[in-house]
Amino acid sequence: MRKHGAIKKRDSYPEGFYCRGRIWIEKEGETYIGYGRMVLLSRIGQFGSIVQAAKSMEMSYKQAWDLVDAMNRHASSPLVTTRKGGRGGGGAVLTEAGESAIRDFKAMQERFEAYLATESARFKA
Repeated sequence: MRKHGAIKKRDSYPEGFYCRGRIWIEKEGETYIGYGRMVLLSRIGQFGSIVQAAKSMEMSYKQAWDLVDAMNRHASSPLVTTRKGGRGGGGAVLTEAGESAIRDFKAMQERFEAYLATESARFKA
């Protein structure tokens, strides 16, 4: 188990110095969306199920549900809607707002990575 703050080793590293960073969006002091939540939303869209999305990420259903609930509470409209289980089975649906949140976060992540690459180029080994 990796200790908090321990350096995670990669298979390969770029030459010289490089900048790294993480980005996420907060609302009222709580995380709204970050990389992991964006992946969770994508997997819910892929599988149509919070349970299956959680399993694919090796996450408990409760943790996944809590993340979805927090994102839905902070969003102006729900990112994920659910259907009760039963004979036909339940499920989860990624809404248009959820699809938009994924697109917007991915675009922001790409701009952030471009910024990090630009800043990395300023340093010479």
